[in-house]
Amino acid sequence: MGIRKKSNKNPPVLSHEFVVQNHADIVSCVAMVFLLGLMFEVTAKAAVVFVTLQYNVTIPATEQPMETATLYHYGVKDLATVFFYMLVAIIIHAIIQEYMLDKINRRMHFSKTKHSKFNESGQLSAFYLFSCVWGTSILVSENYASDPTSLWRDYPHISMPFQMKFFYISQLAYWFHAFPELYFQKTKKEDIPRQLVYIGLYLFHISGAYLLNLTHLGLVLLVLHYFVEFLFHISRLFYFSDEKYQKGFSLWAILFVLGRLLTLILSVLTVGFGLARAENQTLDISTGNFNVLPIRISVLASICLTQAFMMWKFINFQLRRWREHSSPPQPVKKKFVAAKGKLPKKERENGINGTLTSNGADSPRSRKEKSS
Repeated sequence: MGIRKKSNKNPPVLSHEFVVQNHADIVSCVAMVFLLGLMFEVTAKAAVVFVTLQYNVTIPATEQPMETATLYHYGVKDLATVFFYMLVAIIIHAIIQEYMLDKINRRMHFSKTKHSKFNESGQLSAFYLFSCVWGTSILVSENYASDPTSLWRDYPHISMPFQMKFFYISQLAYWFHAFPELYFQKTKKEDIPRQLVYIGLYLFHISGAYLLNLTHLGLVLLVLHYFVEFLFHISRLFYFSDEKYQKGFSLWAILFVLGRLLTLILSVLTVGFGLARAENQTLDISTGNFNVLPIRISVLASICLTQAFMMWKFINFQLRRWREHSSPPQPVKKKFVAAKGKLPKKERENGINGTLTSNGADSPRSRKEKSS
């Protein structure tokens, strides 16, 4: 009577690409429900809140009296719009991952550590580039770049053009989508605190500029910051393909420091001088006026503390790189025996060709001797 051997085969494990694609399909179905809701009269009113921008106001245009312009302000319904475009961001994230980054990863054969960092830099570089181009086009079309006084003139900036509001809605949606992506991308536990810190900082400052009607200043600072971050992540992508590439990091280091200084200068100029000299300095939530001394101090304090935190991380990063490059490599000690090229018995048990190992049991020779 034969004895059946137990199968040692492990149950099939779903691949990372399959898990990401599966979640993307589910999110796509949810987003499609909102789009299909626009086709029926019963659900159209509810679906419009999620898909289109809310709180629009039509005013007569100043240049041509016969024409009108549509401006927007914010409200509670914006949360529904942010939720819908968060789903869109998850879908776009999955498309970039599957059709671009995963194909490059298969060709380059990165290690697990480089694989996760490559995916992170690939996703963020695409987002930063898109946001920089979009934000710059808004700055040029609205003449914010040519006239610095527009950062504080006519505050509160409660009325926004379509592109400005859609930009802020998209920014909030993208950074909110980063929370579920921590699960979808199977982020390591030791990397989650770092991810949560910078996601929280982005949401805090973007939502603060949006709610306090500092959208002009927030747009300029975001474009400036995104450009520097794009340079870092694109340099890291080139570094992964060729580890000799270091020029991008050197340029990034210079622009990083200049970006922090320019951010502080624009913030102090706008909040500390421009808004401080405005005539209306009374708190009025109904009109969106938050130009009072405690809020101005809080805004400047949050910006200065964030810039100081980023500089502290930057200095530590540069010091760590300097120590790694300046420390000489430790030579591997080898022991040679002159008598007919033979090794003593003790060295044959503890080493491989005269090179000492960290554990004698790991040596293939010792395992062979023990098995005999």
